[in-house]
Amino acid sequence: MIRRFARSRAFAPDPDAPDRSCDVPGCAERAAFRAPKSRENLTDYWWFCLEHVRGYNASWDYYKGMSPGQIEAELRADVSWHRPSWPLGQLGTHMTLDGSDDPLHILDTLRGQTQGMRANRVPEAMQGPLATLGLSWPVTLVEVKSRYKELAKRHHPDANNGDRAAEERLKDINLAYAALRSHLAPARAAAG
Repeated sequence: MIRRFARSRAFAPDPDAPDRSCDVPGCAERAAFRAPKSRENLTDYWWFCLEHVRGYNASWDYYKGMSPGQIEAELRADVSWHRPSWPLGQLGTHMTLDGSDDPLHILDTLRGQTQGMRANRVPEAMQGPLATLGLSWPVTLVEVKSRYKELAKRHHPDANNGDRAAEERLKDINLAYAALRSHLAPARAAAG
């Protein structure tokens, strides 16, 4: 079904306008256009004729008298239609895997999976070295050593006729290996 609006154009007279004269003192024209009286109550209207509603609209400033901070707050509230909103997962009654009350232990398996995923997250400091060596996380010290030996043989300047690019690449590989080794060695000592 196609919905038809009563007004064909925004500037057309309001068909629901009361049968009265313009609210401007001394004007006897028919009041066919409404305009809000204030920003505090946008449903309380003045009724004007076309000439006076044009003048009123030209001088209307919703933000008049507001400080820049109040204007910013109003604009931010408009984004959510002046309704309260929360960041995802922050609503007071919103259940989370870590902080929810689970007396029947239904979420225990999900909690274990989440903790396992956290354990598999790549530490930020290791992302670059892993990319340099072409490895993915989680990785062991044995894998790192094996990959380092392979890349060091391939990019060594003696194997590349003294190529400067290979030498620079080998320097990057050495730095990546040192970073990964220092990160993984304490974990190996703790596990052993």
